[in-house]
Amino acid sequence: MSAPKRSSRFRFADMRMEKKLLVVFVLLILFPLFLIGAISYGSYSHSIQNNTAAYSQKLIGQVIDRLDDYIDDMTALSAMPSYVDDFKKNLDLSNRYAQQHAGLGEQISASDDYVLRLSIQRGIEDNMNMVNTFKGNSSSIYVFDSYGSSYYSAAGGGLRLDIEGSYRYWREKTRDSGGKALLLPTQAFESNLQSTRYAFTVVRQVMDGFQKPIGLIAVDTNVSAFEPTFDELDQVTRGRSLVVDAAGVLVYGSGMRDLGTNISGSDLFLRFAGEQGSFVYDPPADAGSGRGKQLVVYDTSKQTGWKVVLSIPLDALTREAAHTRNATLAATLGVTLIALLSSIFLSSALTRPLDGMMQLMKRVQQGDLGVRFQVRRRDEIGRLGSQFNFMLVRIEELIADIYRIEAQKKEAELGALQSQINPHFVYNTLEAIRMTAELNDDVDSADMIALLGRMLRYSTGDPGGEATVREELEHAARYVDLLNYRYRGRFALEIEVPEELMDERLPRLTLQPIIENAAYHGLDDKPLMRLRIEAGREKDKLRFRLSDSGCGMDPATLERLNRDIAGGLPSRKRVRGGVGLKNVHHRLALRYGPGCGLRVFSEPGIGTTVDLSLPPGGPAPGTTIEETEPGI
Repeated sequence: MSAPKRSSRFRFADMRMEKKLLVVFVLLILFPLFLIGAISYGSYSHSIQNNTAAYSQKLIGQVIDRLDDYIDDMTALSAMPSYVDDFKKNLDLSNRYAQQHAGLGEQISASDDYVLRLSIQRGIEDNMNMVNTFKGNSSSIYVFDSYGSSYYSAAGGGLRLDIEGSYRYWREKTRDSGGKALLLPTQAFESNLQSTRYAFTVVRQVMDGFQKPIGLIAVDTNVSAFEPTFDELDQVTRGRSLVVDAAGVLVYGSGMRDLGTNISGSDLFLRFAGEQGSFVYDPPADAGSGRGKQLVVYDTSKQTGWKVVLSIPLDALTREAAHTRNATLAATLGVTLIALLSSIFLSSALTRPLDGMMQLMKRVQQGDLGVRFQVRRRDEIGRLGSQFNFMLVRIEELIADIYRIEAQKKEAELGALQSQINPHFVYNTLEAIRMTAELNDDVDSADMIALLGRMLRYSTGDPGGEATVREELEHAARYVDLLNYRYRGRFALEIEVPEELMDERLPRLTLQPIIENAAYHGLDDKPLMRLRIEAGREKDKLRFRLSDSGCGMDPATLERLNRDIAGGLPSRKRVRGGVGLKNVHHRLALRYGPGCGLRVFSEPGIGTTVDLSLPPGGPAPGTTIEETEPGI
């Protein structure tokens, strides 16, 4: 048989001891360091994110308070015309003036018309300037009478060019408002300064004392008014801010980009859950932000429903943690280098004696038993070396014993060859007696002597050799013939062995001792004792069954016999028979292993059956012994 091929796959167990120690030393140092570093970095980064989110939440809350206060002021400004009599009086005059020009009222002269119109305009503008002083130059105020006549005030400029279009939009929004203030989202408009500006508006109807609308007021606030507040927030947090209303319209954004656009369908807007919170956001590749992952913190104004959102790049947050991680990594690499050098030195020191012992073992394999390991220390390697030296001494002693035993064996073989003269003398003597019996016409004696001579020649052959099944059956039949000469036909031998098993080989003197045991210990008062030999194959065994119709034995005796045959505990009572059976069983077990041998089955008054199994020598499959009850 060819030797099994070794797997080409890398195995740690196949590595040299020096490399194993090196790997173990490095892993024992590297793994804990990297594990501690990873846990520390993750914990530190998580802590920074949580602390930043909590701190940013507070800052956003302060910004929302400022926005709410500002919008409260705008709402209050928009309510002033409804509570200032002079304001309402001037709006009434403007409405009557518009009616006259529309042909719905009394006509006046051109000079009086100009004076009246100038008086109305100055009165309303004075009222608006008074209102606008409360918000400095960040707000523009537009007042319209019921007929769309416009009056406006902007201390810092930035008036809308398309005032009529804006009026139609505001009037549509406040049609059913009943005088309540409405907050409109950021819109882009062209100003009178030839620039595009962005503003959100508080607009409401102006009501008279009877709660009837007499005009419309709109307070426009440029979103740039909040730029300092959000710039400060961005500088503190190193992030970017934006304000979104409930409908998803962008009210404000850092850099004043995309104001007034609707982002309700964006991935970022869809991540907002609840009134406030925080999450890590990874912008899509097509977002174009180029800022990587971000910590997004948001809060919602309960007054306006606007969300103030702050996005902070994670790399800015974890920059210090990254420095700590890099420092830890550098320290780890330094420690690893020192550990590597130390482990190389230690592993070499530990394995050098083992390498020396391996070299000595190679010399022993080549036949040099005179080598010895020099024991310099008392550790495990030193004790191993001592045992190695003791093993060599013991091997030398055993070799000397083997030489002595071989010499004794040769002497014994010579003695055995000498003793073979005696069986030949017995054979010749029996042959002479047989010839004398035939000359004296004593046929039975001559036949018995001939049978005995054949059996003696077969029995004294090679005791450790093999015979065919045919030869064993013939030897058993000759033995039964001798029994019948002695007991006058009281034994009948039946053989049922397939022809294809006749050339199978088995140890010499396997079947005849079992027949002998059955004849001597199973014979009872019956006139005829039947002996039966069957053979067949079962699975991977060649099986024989030898049965008799003798007296049998009780269960207790049978149990002691089987235990004695198997080499178990010795029986206290002397078991009837079994010496030949035990001899056969142990010869089969020694030759073929513990799975082979024999077992006895018996029933009192019915008979005894001996099952014998051994490995087949290669007969063709197909023959089996049918399971039957023990006995005949």
